[in-house]
Amino acid sequence: MTAGFCWKWSPPKSDGELENDVVIGAYERPWNAKPDAGHLATGIPKSHFWATNPNGINQVGCVYTAQGFEFDYVGVIIGKDLVYDFEKQEWQGDKKSSEDTVVRGSKDKFTDLIKNSYRILLTRGLKGCYVYFMDKDTERFVKSRMEN
Repeated sequence: MTAGFCWKWSPPKSDGELENDVVIGAYERPWNAKPDAGHLATGIPKSHFWATNPNGINQVGCVYTAQGFEFDYVGVIIGKDLVYDFEKQEWQGDKKSSEDTVVRGSKDKFTDLIKNSYRILLTRGLKGCYVYFMDKDTERFVKSRMEN
C-alpha cells in the first residue's frame, strides 16, 4: 500500500513499534519506518526493506520510499492534497493537506509536484493498481475518464 504524503510520519515509539499515522475511518496503518529510525521492534523491516519484506505488508509507503520499486499490484491512497475542481475544470493542489515539507515549500510548483508524486505511485503496479480517493469528487472525475 502506498499513499500521498498527507499524514504525519512519526518516529518509532519507545518500544520500537510504529505509530498508525495513516488513518481513514477504521483503516489504520503506519508509514514504513523512517530511513533514520533507530530501534525498531522485532519484525519491523528497516525503511529500505518495507516493500520486499513480508512484514512490511501492513505498512504504507510514500513516494520517497516507493520510487524504484515495481510490484505486481499496488494500492494507492490519493489524499486531499490533490483534488479535481469540477467548477474550474482543473486539478488543484492543497498545501494544507500535505505533510511533505519539501513540496509545500515549492510555491507555484506545488500542484505539478503533487501530480508527479501520484504518477510515480500509480505506476508501481505491473499487473494492476487499486486506488482509494479521499475526495469523492476527484474519484468521480477519474471514473468519468475510464473506459468500461
